Amino acid sequence: MPYLIETFDKPEHQHVRQANRPAHLEFLAENSKLLLACGAKLNDDGSDGGGGIYIVDVDTREAARALIEADPFFTAGLFADIRIVRWRKAYLDGVCRL
Repeated sequence: MPYLIETFDKPEHQHVRQANRPAHLEFLAENSKLLLACGAKLNDDGSDGGGGIYIVDVDTREAARALIEADPFFTAGLFADIRIVRWRKAYLDGVCRL
């Protein structure tokens, strides 16, 4: 069951994001089988938007929460807020999944 996780960085914490990025990317690689999609939110000019989006394929909200709480960005205290909602696959990779 897919869940969308949206994260919001604490203000003035770009240094925390940069310092923990290698560990975060390793974490994503280790959990790639659970990731339908993920990436950083960007401003229109391409600069960092202060958060990210993860669409994960896990069975429960609790599993989604456990996954994001294991992310090095979370453990480093980067996030000001996390929102988790169920997500319906309508289209994925240009294919209707309904």
